[in-house]
Amino acid sequence: MLKEYFRLGRPVNALAGCIAVFLSGYVAGTASWWPVIIAAVTVLLITVSTNAWNDYVDIEIDRVNKPERPLPAGLISPRGALFFSAAGTALSLLLAAFINQPAFLIALGSNILLYLYSWRLKCTILWGNAAVAAIVGLCFIFGGVAAGNIEPVLMLAVTVFFAIMAREILKTMADYKGDLQHNCRTVATAWGKRNARLFLIGFLIIACLAMLATYFIEQYSLAYLLLVIFILFPLFAFVIFKARSDASSKVLEKSSKIFKYGFFIWFLAVALGAGLAL
Repeated sequence: MLKEYFRLGRPVNALAGCIAVFLSGYVAGTASWWPVIIAAVTVLLITVSTNAWNDYVDIEIDRVNKPERPLPAGLISPRGALFFSAAGTALSLLLAAFINQPAFLIALGSNILLYLYSWRLKCTILWGNAAVAAIVGLCFIFGGVAAGNIEPVLMLAVTVFFAIMAREILKTMADYKGDLQHNCRTVATAWGKRNARLFLIGFLIIACLAMLATYFIEQYSLAYLLLVIFILFPLFAFVIFKARSDASSKVLEKSSKIFKYGFFIWFLAVALGAGLAL
């Protein structure tokens, strides 16, 4: 049973958010790592609890798109998923309160926005995608707040917002079949996969420009620029190439996973860029 709740919460998906918090603390030059550690655990709890809520709301859609998940497979009851989600949310707010008041407000707002996303915003054109992108961007602000200095992480938050917007569009293309069957309006189902791909390319270009701007604004070391230009940009180009409008859901899902790996390359670039610039 614990294994199924682990699958329900998908804590591995929170890894990027937790790394973002630690990276923000590092870039911000934190004087104490304890608030940053608490912030990272808070992000983990928020992610796990809202993932459970998302699966509760999307149980019928997941019967088509992801039937192997614990709820549509009948391995966890809907009531159990709700209790798991509520407990994780309450604990995340409790931990955030120990950091400081701004951190608590960010955690509260993030929880509310993610619950609204699954309940009402997911099946909207761009609004739901923007909500998810804003939450991930807030991970950097959250880490900066815990470290006591948000100025060095503002450009990181902007960059990741547009990168997540691109990946969210890609995910709507991958989930096209199930979303269409359940009348879930997304960029892909409302305007077609071809137009969705144009949005993917547009947001990705803005994210790439923000990455380059970060190098000059924050005066990172050359290591950052080399990783971004010679590894990250080719990876993004490959994703765009594979994410054709006629690509299968399986290909699009794999492209989304490859996109996710790009974030970890960027994290490494930021760590080296900021660290070697000191």
